[in-house]
Amino acid sequence: MSRIRSVATSAAHKGPEALEINRRTVLAAAGAVSLSAGVGLALHPTDSAAHPAVTDDQQPVAEGRKAAAAPLAPYTKGTTLASVAAPRNSSGYRRLGDGAGWSRVVRSDLAAARSGRAGRRTALAAFVQFTDLHLMDVQHPLRLEYLRAHDRHAWRPHEALTVPGAISLVERVNALRGAPVTGSPLHFVMTTGDNTDNNAHSELEWFMKVMSGGRMTPNSGDPRHYEGVQNSGLKMYWQAGSTVRDSDKAAGFPHLAGFLAAAIREVKSPGLNLPWYSTVGNHDALPLGCFGSHADPYLAEAAIGGKKLMTATDAEAKKLQDSIRTAQDPKGSGYRDFLKGHARSARSVTPDEKRAPYTSADYLKAHLDPAYQGVGPVGHGYSSANLAAGTQYYAFRISEDVIGISLDTTDAGGHYDGSIGTTQLTWLERTLAENKDSYAVVFSHHTSQTMTNTRPDPAHPGDRRHTGAELVTLLNRHANVVAWVNGHIHRNLITPHKASNGNSFWEVTTASHVDYPQLARVVELVDNKDGTVSLFTTLIESAAPHRTDFTDLSQTGLAALYRELAFNAPGSSKVLGGAATDRNTELVIKKG
Repeated sequence: MSRIRSVATSAAHKGPEALEINRRTVLAAAGAVSLSAGVGLALHPTDSAAHPAVTDDQQPVAEGRKAAAAPLAPYTKGTTLASVAAPRNSSGYRRLGDGAGWSRVVRSDLAAARSGRAGRRTALAAFVQFTDLHLMDVQHPLRLEYLRAHDRHAWRPHEALTVPGAISLVERVNALRGAPVTGSPLHFVMTTGDNTDNNAHSELEWFMKVMSGGRMTPNSGDPRHYEGVQNSGLKMYWQAGSTVRDSDKAAGFPHLAGFLAAAIREVKSPGLNLPWYSTVGNHDALPLGCFGSHADPYLAEAAIGGKKLMTATDAEAKKLQDSIRTAQDPKGSGYRDFLKGHARSARSVTPDEKRAPYTSADYLKAHLDPAYQGVGPVGHGYSSANLAAGTQYYAFRISEDVIGISLDTTDAGGHYDGSIGTTQLTWLERTLAENKDSYAVVFSHHTSQTMTNTRPDPAHPGDRRHTGAELVTLLNRHANVVAWVNGHIHRNLITPHKASNGNSFWEVTTASHVDYPQLARVVELVDNKDGTVSLFTTLIESAAPHRTDFTDLSQTGLAALYRELAFNAPGSSKVLGGAATDRNTELVIKKG
């Protein structure tokens, strides 16, 4: 973008990846600056307090000290450029091991990739995207595990291990010593929604501790025992610790004595050693990710109660799943009637108020809680202005030349697909116009193709909802937009968007961390000094070893098992990793 200031200093390199680094890319690693909180107001200074500066090895240093200078060089260790988990056997239950890495693909759909650009680059920004962590309270009474009677993938054998799996992803990011292509400091981590799974306070606490650090016990109900489908004796579910010949064992899943005790044992997260930001998803905002914010009060009562339904017929499961998919029951009244009608067959479990659904205000308060600040920033993007206005969208400065914009694309009216209200759309348009001299990276949970649900928000019935196609049109009106980064579909997908006015941007969609291949993504933005900029995308796995040991039920062993179980989950898709053009890429785009 020719209008953008570029104040850079040379950084000497050996090899072909020589580049310049913008002076604010290092400053950005010390903490992005908040711009607004979705109400058109600048934040109070305490809401945009700077974070500790970050050195080349990503460890915090005292405020006021300059980050130690270090030569920049590509850092590919621990990325999928170096190695990717791959099956070691060809049939049955497949064990994983070290596989060949994925190469980088140059995509010139939107602009030509010109020779010599590697030697001219200026690094503008580098960050990590998490998405769809789906931290699960697997003993929650409202869960829909019994849909597996109709859809094998409606319950997954690895779901009890989401917390140690997410901690291992944090450990991977903490081990990175620079960006894979430019070697520049990583500025922050953005998680693009579905951080929790059942909209439960228990899960929200675990998410905040996974990201910011702390000890947690991924258990609810009886503090001494697991009370869920995996010790029900039902052959429909993997009974890991018993001798029951269930359907998953028939497919090769192992017998693992002590699995459930290990799954609900206390674990510890080091917390990210980078600033982290948060975007809301439908599973964060809505009960079970699909029922509206005005859901039937019975569901909130059942969430903390002492009955858990674990079985249903194929026909019942299909009917319930279809009603959710087609948004026939946005308030959950039909689900209420279903649960009441099956009360006698529900299993008695220990009631627990920690399973209560949380509100959007609860979500914001958790992010603003000093106990969960970690490296920062205060509020992790959200602010007291968000809390006062009841909004969950904001803008923040990534570097001198780059801003980030986090959107709320969940529809409080119900259903798992999303949309965006007129008020937020107007704010977005104004924010992009006011920052036209900065490149813009937009974050959301939903993709352009999954923003088709325009059900009115019960709290704001006059605020018309808009689709993903309308959002694409708005973004293409602004030459400074270079990327829209999102998740939701649990699949890697990179889509070019080009308008008739010549403006263009890349939509970067990243796979989940609950379904195999359980990936996150590093994104780097560079100025090629030839009229183009490039977005480099590099996928990363968790730090857990590719090979598993069934006798190792330590925190690390469980994280490795989490990946292997996900690979073998019955009914799981084998194409969520995407094509080579959706994985490790260079995405070239013209400057505006």
